[in-house]
Amino acid sequence: MTGAYDAQTDMSKSESPLKLELKAVILAGGTKVAPGDQPMVLQRLGDRTILDYVVANARQLVAADDLYVVVGYRQDEVRAQQGDHCRYVVQSEPMGTGHAVQQLAPVLRGYQGNLLILYGDTPLFRPASIRGLLNRHALRQAHLTLLTAISARPLPYGRIIRDAGGRIVDIIEETEASAAVREIHELNVGAYMVSAPAIFSVLQHLSPAPDGKYQLTDCVHELIRSGLRVESYQICDPDEIQGVNTREDLEQAEFILQKRLFRPRREEEQHQVAFGTGGWRAVIGEGFTLHNVRRLSQALANEITRRGEEKRGVLVGYDRRFLSDRAGDAAAEVFAGNNIPVTLLSEDAPTPLVTYATAVQNAAYGLAFTASHNPPEWNGLKVFHGDGSLLLDDETQKIQAETNRLALEEVIKIDLDIALESGLVKRKDFTNEYVDAVEALIDLNAIRQAGLKVIVDPMYGVGQLTLGTILTEARCRVTFIHERHNPLFGGRSPAPNLDALRLLATHVVEDRYDLGLATDGDADRIAIVDERGEYITINDILLLVYWYMHEIRGEKGGVVRNLATTHLLDRLAESFGEQCIEVPVGFKHIAGAMVAHNAVLGGESSGGLTIRGHILGKDGIFASALIVEMLARTREKISQLRRRVYDLTGRLYSLEDNIPSTSEMRVAVPRRLVQTPPAQIGPCPVVKISHADGTKFYLGNDNWALVRFSGTEPILRLFVEADSPEKASALIQHLREFVTK
Repeated sequence: MTGAYDAQTDMSKSESPLKLELKAVILAGGTKVAPGDQPMVLQRLGDRTILDYVVANARQLVAADDLYVVVGYRQDEVRAQQGDHCRYVVQSEPMGTGHAVQQLAPVLRGYQGNLLILYGDTPLFRPASIRGLLNRHALRQAHLTLLTAISARPLPYGRIIRDAGGRIVDIIEETEASAAVREIHELNVGAYMVSAPAIFSVLQHLSPAPDGKYQLTDCVHELIRSGLRVESYQICDPDEIQGVNTREDLEQAEFILQKRLFRPRREEEQHQVAFGTGGWRAVIGEGFTLHNVRRLSQALANEITRRGEEKRGVLVGYDRRFLSDRAGDAAAEVFAGNNIPVTLLSEDAPTPLVTYATAVQNAAYGLAFTASHNPPEWNGLKVFHGDGSLLLDDETQKIQAETNRLALEEVIKIDLDIALESGLVKRKDFTNEYVDAVEALIDLNAIRQAGLKVIVDPMYGVGQLTLGTILTEARCRVTFIHERHNPLFGGRSPAPNLDALRLLATHVVEDRYDLGLATDGDADRIAIVDERGEYITINDILLLVYWYMHEIRGEKGGVVRNLATTHLLDRLAESFGEQCIEVPVGFKHIAGAMVAHNAVLGGESSGGLTIRGHILGKDGIFASALIVEMLARTREKISQLRRRVYDLTGRLYSLEDNIPSTSEMRVAVPRRLVQTPPAQIGPCPVVKISHADGTKFYLGNDNWALVRFSGTEPILRLFVEADSPEKASALIQHLREFVTK
């Protein structure tokens, strides 16, 4: 390129970031190799190569025809791996990064726009940081914009020197920095947005460094000192500046990448759907948006269409959470737009009713818009098979991936009023059918004869209508508290735990109720308070129900529990000559094992249970009615029944603890548990370890400890069960110290 660069001409007009003329170049011609003699930029980092991440950052701003990758050493391998995602420029000799950029001068002769320059060994810049660099460059009408970071780590990056007014006046490299300069923590991290005429003009006159190479940083120095407008965009996450040049660097980059998988990405969450153990849940207005509801519905509609199951239709229900009804309408519009018939529930309903109705309809999918027991600012979706069971992990991952690939314009929908008029969407009420189905499994006559007095706390959720109808028809004296519609759930999570049920316990004692019942926000979980006002754990509820089903109802068969649920069920099953099956957390695993083993009961310590012959999902409405039946038929109080069961099983004492989890913990804790597991937990030697779902330590005599990250909340859960309360306390304390050290 010839001729002097005219800064005034280049600065003559402002650029919008969206209209900025831009090409990108990635410097990937270095000679560094990974173990196995593979070019370092082609080393795997997660599920992609290092270079893939850099290319993805560039491709968010430019098309393949405007992206140039400078190759040199082992260029054939780079070309083969990247294919036609970019153009290639050859640096025949490794003469430095400045020389690499200079190879574009003939290719871009006459180009008057801007260049984004990235290094092939810096894969961890976030897409938002590269966009921030572009935005700052365009809005400030800069000739050169640097990506900078504040870091106190001893890194081989140049220090940014500013004058009293904050203007960048120089960059001093680490090798040339004095002790005073090394106290400056603002670093030049090696990504640039620069005017192409400016950079090529300087490159024409660039002198080699002492090692004979032409370095891009020397070119940057010259641009800064020439009086052009120089700006910067500062990244806030120090992890982004991690380059990858050694095996140690790669291990650190892998750690950073894993952390990101678990970090709440609030600025990006509106574009992503992520399923956990209990479906998809996200904060309203961030992850939970009607835009995401439509994309997810389109992905489900696509799967139905691929399978040729459109005629089976879908069933859509919702609870009382904010936007749940609107989400149900939005989903119905999308399915109708794909010529898939929709049964849309006519009012808010419990999740067990949605599960039941899905199975009755044999729908292709059932959808329940709810975030279960999460705080009121959350919402989400549970998706069921036609038999009422939850989708398995591989299925949700497939739907999740397709959802996140879909653009808004790929969603097909028709307005709800048109869909209703055409008959593609029909509203229906399944309340009476569901109540009849529950009552068919309950001995209403026994309850009617018992004259029980029951108080229920549905926690402002959707449990009142169905459970109230059942208990009233069974002639219970039933009272409800917290029954009105309140999408804020009284300012707390609608989770029926001990703290939330203190008012219920007070009413039970003061007004002499036989039983206090509670259901969570979508009524698939249960909790109870006995006649003395004592909160009864779900572990004990499962014991009582299994004993009752087997010994009083005469239902023979085993029991299924998840790995965080009491081993007293194992002891009780053994006393019956039956089997107890342990499965991972998630009711889909319990339902699957119940079918496989023809088990009588399946349940989990978080509050869900169902029985053989009922729906393949947890049901707080049915469970509540079954417990009332148990009191009626045995003519005993809960406290008496517990003593009777303990005579068969002995006692174990459970404790739980929740620790707010960081993304670092989600990587570091499982790694430590696998690499250096403790041989002893508190006073107990470890007999066996399972990493099937979290890490569970089996300690002998049905004592155990479990470390597991929640699949629905940013929490590390600790569970223990031991022979005594003191021993349980020692176990939980040991676990807490291990995971937080």
